[in-house]
Amino acid sequence: MKLLSFKQSLIALAVLAPFSIIANDEVNTDTTENEVYVERLQILGDNDSLRKEAGSATYIGEAELEKFKFDDINRVLYSVPGVNIREEDGYGLRPNIGFRGTTPERSKKITVMEDGVLIGPAPYSAPAAYYFPMMNKMTSLEVFKGPAATKYGPNTVAGALNMTTRQVPDDLEGGVDFALGSDGYQKAKGYFGDKIDNFSYLIEGVNISADGFKELDGGGDTGFDKNDIMAKLRYDLNGSNYQQLFELKLAYSDEISDETYLGLTDVDFDKAPNRRYAASQLDKMDWEHSQVQLTHFWGNDTFDITTRAYRNNFERSWFKINGFKSFGGNSADLQDILANPEENLDYYLILTGQMDSIQEHEKIILGDNAREYYSQGIQTEFYLDQTFWNIKHTFNGGVRFHQDQIERNHTEDTFWMRSAELASDGTDTVATTTNREKTDAISVFIQDTMTLNDLEVTIGLRGEFIDSTYQNRALGKETDWLKKSSQIYLPSFSAFYSLSEHAGILFGVHEGFIPTSPKENPDVEIENSINYEFGGRYKNGSEQLEAVVFFNDIKNLKESCSFSQASSCSDNLDAEYGAGEVDVYGLELTGSTIFETGLSFDIPVSIVYTYTDSEFKTSFDSGFPMWGVIEAGDQLPYLAENQLSFNVGLSASDWDVSLVTRFIDEMLEASGDGEVLSGEVTQSYWIMDLSASYDFDDYGIIYIKVDNLMDEQEIISRRPYGARPTKPQQFQVGYQYSF
Repeated sequence: MKLLSFKQSLIALAVLAPFSIIANDEVNTDTTENEVYVERLQILGDNDSLRKEAGSATYIGEAELEKFKFDDINRVLYSVPGVNIREEDGYGLRPNIGFRGTTPERSKKITVMEDGVLIGPAPYSAPAAYYFPMMNKMTSLEVFKGPAATKYGPNTVAGALNMTTRQVPDDLEGGVDFALGSDGYQKAKGYFGDKIDNFSYLIEGVNISADGFKELDGGGDTGFDKNDIMAKLRYDLNGSNYQQLFELKLAYSDEISDETYLGLTDVDFDKAPNRRYAASQLDKMDWEHSQVQLTHFWGNDTFDITTRAYRNNFERSWFKINGFKSFGGNSADLQDILANPEENLDYYLILTGQMDSIQEHEKIILGDNAREYYSQGIQTEFYLDQTFWNIKHTFNGGVRFHQDQIERNHTEDTFWMRSAELASDGTDTVATTTNREKTDAISVFIQDTMTLNDLEVTIGLRGEFIDSTYQNRALGKETDWLKKSSQIYLPSFSAFYSLSEHAGILFGVHEGFIPTSPKENPDVEIENSINYEFGGRYKNGSEQLEAVVFFNDIKNLKESCSFSQASSCSDNLDAEYGAGEVDVYGLELTGSTIFETGLSFDIPVSIVYTYTDSEFKTSFDSGFPMWGVIEAGDQLPYLAENQLSFNVGLSASDWDVSLVTRFIDEMLEASGDGEVLSGEVTQSYWIMDLSASYDFDDYGIIYIKVDNLMDEQEIISRRPYGARPTKPQQFQVGYQYSF
């Protein structure tokens, strides 16, 4: 009860304090309609002057997103420094994103938001983001690292990603976007909105599908079909001294994709990187997602407060090959079969359909990882500008009550391989994992940004108060449950000093935190870190340059076992492993300019470079399949030491051409010894994407784009279960029209 009372006191303080201050303050009403509201939706936004925000932050606006019209979030984020990615399916259907060396596995260690609200299926209970919003509906994207990410929990070791959807228009507005491409690619997108007196609305829909670029042994589908529809209804109640509005957002999306966790042997990859084995012919992901979000905004130039209530539902069926049946002392791991096919020849021949299953241990197990999630809550955030003793203060605080849950209903079925076709063996479906994890979390934060002449200092504090429950729902396991509570306070400090109106230096330090799963014993130490950064910024017109050195001192690195890492995790799903102290450090460099030719076109150029290194500080023996036997000094897996993105274009008033070239360094598949993939690395590679468009003014825009212009394919990962390629060369031609 003491903890609850304390949390209630913090909530009351965060919500009521700004009202008590503003009650005695004169209101500034010099604002345009909804100006402050839009500014709060896009936390950074476009800025023609030198940015002075706390910590490292990157903004990608609508113009930049439209340049390449990427459907794949991975391709967008390659232009952001400090991002590490493990690609998987080539289309970015289920991305693996990390920041500053954190594991990219299912983006589970970054905070993912849409319109400022947590969008992962269960961000606290099961943070692996098997659902990810469609990039086609986004008009901007923001990445926060260092102290800038402190306010966006729960995961603050790495950082936060916020994606913003299209805003409700203030006038009649609409548009369409149609495209066709290779591998059966199709896109149809449209939106329409208007304002009638104080009421305005927006309706937007997107469909994207493709036949897939992989070739299944014996034929079959390897593509996907995704839909997303969104409606926003807004009512303005603006007064003479303030802006006020209510907005309701409704969204529904779904996906059916013939995707698989099964990859290839290295030898087969060299012969045909887009091949898929016969054993994956029934693999399919089928999910549905729905969202309701109600927003209230009230504010003016001095003070504003935004409240959002939200509910997300996500349901999925992920039917895929899990491995071979264990029987009579015989068992086989898919990762081991594909890494050493000569030593597991019979199993390999069955996977490829070249040999029929005969014995019990040669039967193939297909599992349906059926799961139901919900995520809901209410959050309030305020901004308040005040001046005391010639020091300008910008107070920013908020409170969020959040609840999420995952229910797992995993089952397995057994199949024979018969003449390169999977055939049921007639046995009953077996329930494997039947449990529930649920979390109630209250989080609060407060920041004070103080400005005195050329110095801007931000001091912040975040509090997380978490109550979680684990329940094994399997018959006869009613006593297998766990309830626990935890709390933590996370301070942050950052400073920016302006050397001139065009240049400045920054420094930041903050404490990071990642909560343990509801299933984990409360005595297990959390993942905790102290993160530092130092750098500088320069901006003068179109010329921009930023360099940041970072150091993450991780006190106890944690990882959890999942199907996407190894089949051995199926018996130890979501078990967490500790690695003790780990250091991650590196350099983030970005620069851009526009060369004016004096002709009818300009030449925009930008470069993004990231150097990252890591080091385990202690030696230990781990059962985690991506670590193994670790010696002090070993590096983290799936972390490229060098990454480079170089963009050059030609831009005129009615046409433009852009070419982006990326380099991704090799990455370790496993850090230490004793694992199947120990000593293996992904292949470093260069890849180029091209886009061009012509604007016919009142008649719309024609565009073409080519992903992977040189059609180079390398092994980007051997997880899950074997070598996987980059997407091959893909052409696309499209038409856009807007009014």
